[in-house]
Amino acid sequence: MGKKGKEGQKLEQDHNSEDENMAGGCAGMCVDLTLFPLDTIKTRLQSQQGFYKAGGFRGIYAGVPSAAVGSFPNAAAFFVTYDCTKSLLSAGGAFAAPHVAPITHMLAASLGEIVACLIRVPTEVVKQRTQASPSSTTYNMLLATLREEGVRGLYRGYGSTVLREIPFSLVQFPLWEYLKSLWSWRQGHTLYSWQAAVCGAFAGAVAAFVTTPLDVAKTRIMLAKAGSTTASGNIPLVLYDVWRSRGLPGLFAGSIPRMAFISIGGFIFLGAYEKVRRTLLSQKIHSDCP
Repeated sequence: MGKKGKEGQKLEQDHNSEDENMAGGCAGMCVDLTLFPLDTIKTRLQSQQGFYKAGGFRGIYAGVPSAAVGSFPNAAAFFVTYDCTKSLLSAGGAFAAPHVAPITHMLAASLGEIVACLIRVPTEVVKQRTQASPSSTTYNMLLATLREEGVRGLYRGYGSTVLREIPFSLVQFPLWEYLKSLWSWRQGHTLYSWQAAVCGAFAGAVAAFVTTPLDVAKTRIMLAKAGSTTASGNIPLVLYDVWRSRGLPGLFAGSIPRMAFISIGGFIFLGAYEKVRRTLLSQKIHSDCP
């Protein structure tokens, strides 16, 4: 292949990558906004003051502006990092072998989560604090956080968020691949898209349940008042306090809405991702036609 051919191929790959990242960002925003009430219920169940004192079913969309602002760049940042890391690892060396592909995917997903959390955590802090205080607005909560804790306060819980997301990916991805392989082997042909979505929804629900205690710790740390013991971000200490005050149910508080959010979200995400990707591809084909 000549130099121009290689350059053209690279440009096409870059364009396809941009389309996928745009699709991922739109799909992520669709999931976050559609299932926002479930996220609010989960946050209030996990809050220290309890579900009803945190607002109950009132103001179920409190904090949604923060989610709307951060959702697209957060999802796009994940996909950009994930795709670049996966391409670099698969380009050559030990990670190019097919049998280590799951490890490549897990490493790429983990790094993607670390980068995405740089955008996700500030919006998550403002969103969750507004969800737990529905009488306040997103804007006022942002100003209050900056006034009391500065920019550093917006990154409260960054470590606990990363420590929640990485184990989640390590559970979800291998389980998803295993379920797809098992189902495909049993029926004797490649899965349809809806079947892959079912596998993804189930794997996401399992991963969500297993990592709920880490999500509880993350929520407590983000909602804690500045200067408190919980605000220090000591995850084992936070989990111990929850265990001591609420027992095992406290560690898994909000697990049902969290599982529902991630499981149903898998369907919405896959559907929206495919729809946006095909729309962008169709527009590109029409624009290329003379």
